[in-house]
Amino acid sequence: MAFFEEIRTMGHERVLICSNPDVGLKAIIAVHSTVLGPGLGGCRMWNYSSDEEALTDVLRLSRGMTYKAAAAGLNLGGGKAVIIGDSKADKSEALFRAFGRYIDSLGGLYITAEDVGTDMEDMELILTETKWVTGVAPAHGGSGDPSPVTAFGTLQGLMAAVKWKFDEPDLDGRSVAVQGLGSVGGHLAGYLLERGAKVFGCDIDHEAIDEAEAKGVEIVSPDEIFDVDCDVFAPCAMGAILNDDTIPRLRCSIIAGAANNQLQDEDRHAEMLDARNILYAPDFVINAGGLINVYNELLGGYNQERALRMTRGIYLNTSRVFEIAERDSITSADAAERVAEERIATVQKMGSKHWGRLLD
Repeated sequence: MAFFEEIRTMGHERVLICSNPDVGLKAIIAVHSTVLGPGLGGCRMWNYSSDEEALTDVLRLSRGMTYKAAAAGLNLGGGKAVIIGDSKADKSEALFRAFGRYIDSLGGLYITAEDVGTDMEDMELILTETKWVTGVAPAHGGSGDPSPVTAFGTLQGLMAAVKWKFDEPDLDGRSVAVQGLGSVGGHLAGYLLERGAKVFGCDIDHEAIDEAEAKGVEIVSPDEIFDVDCDVFAPCAMGAILNDDTIPRLRCSIIAGAANNQLQDEDRHAEMLDARNILYAPDFVINAGGLINVYNELLGGYNQERALRMTRGIYLNTSRVFEIAERDSITSADAAERVAEERIATVQKMGSKHWGRLLD
């Protein structure tokens, strides 16, 4: 009963349980909304401690994708998938092809992409069974790895937050603590260093640490990252890291990072940050670069210049959220949700579900 109640409460249109014991596949696909377009969102492969944890994660992530697409002005809905397993030990061609058949059974309601624990090679295995996949290699008409564009978009939102807080978007001399130096966090650290910022970072992957350290990142432990005295704290790993335990430890003026669902409790922890005068750049607004990038694949021929031009719009989108929050005396998290919900409600009233070339 709790299973169905959780789905009902979060307003999902469809949840598909995927199982193939012969190849070790245990996965969940969640389509939250198709009001603005097909639900597009990455496939995460993670060794969840329980099936319930996996369900909660995919429901939250897919809803976040709905808000992310709406706030970015894209003609997409929200969807997400999780594969339960160890991404370093359990991957196989058969597993991803079996998963691809489940995606294909939805007939375009869900379009997948890479996420934590999956990569371009995995997407190409899925492509053998369904066309509803993005983030494949340019040789297949795709855009390749979306991580650099996700990081570039996060940088735009971070600079908007710095401008709002300090009245100057220049990052030269600013300090940023990047939590997670993987595919997105590593690129973000590089962009920050190029702009003269002092960058602290942490990760649990030794290879990621070595690469970041070689660029000039000062490495701290995963626990110490919350205590770093800095201008900006940039969460770029897993979600729910802003909570009752970590928020009191923060020594920053701004939260601006690429991780999804950073607030463990969306309302209460946004208010805690406000009470501490810490400016929060809502994650689904500033981490939309990767979604914008793969969306461009669906427009008929990927064009990187167009994708980067659209991604630069995150700066203005983030600034608009701060303006609404200040004008209406609400948290930035509430302001971001208001922007997304108003667009969804407006389109829903039109009663149209013509998605144009997206389903060609």
